[in-house]
Amino acid sequence: MRKMIAVMALSVLAANVMAAVSPEEAAKLGTTLTPVGAEKAGNADGSIPAWTGGIPKNAGAVDSKGFLADPFANEKPLFVITPATVDKYKDKLSDGQVAMFKRYPETYKIPVYPSHRTVNLPADIYESIKRSALNVHAINDGNGLENFTGNRYYAFPIPKNGVEVLWNHITRYHGGNLRRIITQATPQTNGSYTPIRFEEEVAVPQAIADIDQAKAANVLSYFKQSVTAPARLAGNVLLVHETLDQVKEPRLAWIYNAGQRRVRRAPQVSYDGPGTASDGLRTTDNFDMFSGAPDRYDWKLVGKKEMYIPYNSYKLDSPSLKYDDIIKAGHINQDLTRYELHRVWEVVGTVKPSERHIYAKRHMYIDEDSWQVALVDHYDGRGQLWRVAEGHAQFYYDHQVPAYTVETLYDLIAGRYIALGMKNEEKSSFVFGFAAKAADYTPAALRSAGVR
Repeated sequence: MRKMIAVMALSVLAANVMAAVSPEEAAKLGTTLTPVGAEKAGNADGSIPAWTGGIPKNAGAVDSKGFLADPFANEKPLFVITPATVDKYKDKLSDGQVAMFKRYPETYKIPVYPSHRTVNLPADIYESIKRSALNVHAINDGNGLENFTGNRYYAFPIPKNGVEVLWNHITRYHGGNLRRIITQATPQTNGSYTPIRFEEEVAVPQAIADIDQAKAANVLSYFKQSVTAPARLAGNVLLVHETLDQVKEPRLAWIYNAGQRRVRRAPQVSYDGPGTASDGLRTTDNFDMFSGAPDRYDWKLVGKKEMYIPYNSYKLDSPSLKYDDIIKAGHINQDLTRYELHRVWEVVGTVKPSERHIYAKRHMYIDEDSWQVALVDHYDGRGQLWRVAEGHAQFYYDHQVPAYTVETLYDLIAGRYIALGMKNEEKSSFVFGFAAKAADYTPAALRSAGVR
């Protein structure tokens, strides 16, 4: 009996402290695996090519505002999936994508282009990834990370379970400190919309020179979001301290309300709390396709599969486009999109019996080369497919950073959607590596950040 109890205790311990990989496994990074943990080889028929180092930093021209030229501008679609042909390709589509063809049979399409494995990261990020592989452990049932130090990126490049795959998305490289001006739209069913304009900053502790690193040990990033349009919302500012282990130390958030001229704690900025100015069309953790703590779900790793996912979306990011060119009734203008065949990690999140969330299940597909979530099907408490998310990705080759051009979240029931991240009409593209100060990410700094 004592022996049995000891074995059970060791099993529980093993479940709660998930081991880092062995040096032999870590040695696969950069050899049979890419430096971030993807399969280096292509697929059997060559429709997914081998990874040969990604595209170079000078793959295309960069204009005066920082927008990138499309290195694949001369390519034509291999084929276009339509409602008439969707059954032929549905084994490489999510249930949500298939549902979009049924919901919008007259307008929805998926143009499929040749696949390009464009992602490559700076050498120091590759070094930190290998360090993560050898040292990082998941603790608190996978909800926290131990030994995640230095440049903290890609906690589990050789994942063993679903939550580890998700952590790679959460801890992926954003280019250090990132500043951006973006627009969000929540169109009515007829396509009419009011643009919501945000100025945002994401800063990481390891790139803030004057920060107290000891006090920031459980902080993954600092996020500040200022609403600058329309006038009725202008001046409102959100500040988030994103913690690594949110069970041990929940996410800290504050909002400055310009009308009240007050700074308040904002515990609702988490989980299924409403997203900023989203008209109820997204939750807080829909931001960045998934963000925040993973603790309300059990995450099952299904495996890998080949899928048509939004990729290399340079056309959609063109500064020659207006937002009206992109935002259409029902869904964005699919003529501007680009899909490619890539390998993805398939992970299913199911709400734990002891927890609650408006999404009872999230079926996620995560790109192997960037660890970005590419597609998510969201199900309600009745098991009905409710919302379909697509992350239209592009690789910022001049700074070696994978990111999203636009995040879309389609409500199949309401016939509406939200598109977040457009910057086509803004004065600049993303700004990477800006000098951040610790004082800029305190509640006291919110009042000065707000304008009216």
